[in-house]
Amino acid sequence: MEILTIGFAQKTAEQFFGALRSAGVRRLIDIRLNNTSQLARFTKREDLPFFLSELCGAEYIHEPLLAPTQEILDAYKKEKGSWRDYERGFLALLRERKVEKKIPRELFSIRSVLLCSEPEPDQCHRRLVAEYLQEKWSGVKIIHL
Repeated sequence: MEILTIGFAQKTAEQFFGALRSAGVRRLIDIRLNNTSQLARFTKREDLPFFLSELCGAEYIHEPLLAPTQEILDAYKKEKGSWRDYERGFLALLRERKVEKKIPRELFSIRSVLLCSEPEPDQCHRRLVAEYLQEKWSGVKIIHL
């Protein structure tokens, strides 16, 4: 099983949807806590399903179980917390939520990508989610677009 990840920041719509098309993505799993902001540009919750369907032939799913809490996000972004603390808190949240048991593997049965906003996966929770699932499920390969 492959789990793909992508962020939309610092990408044009052409680059973003082109990467999804090139990778053969058929399902986008939005794991953002806040997906309605003007900052989301072409990935706003109200618009993204249409764009995915029309441009990529892909479906849209929002999965808040894989998003951080507002408290964890605020401690990192607004209060300028460390990435190490964010990572520790978010991984504890995934364990507490037991996402490996609540998120069905079948969600990734077609070519699926985890969406978040950060341009690179290094300091983004989409990488943490993918690595967490890789650790809990056997045979998972992670590809960052």
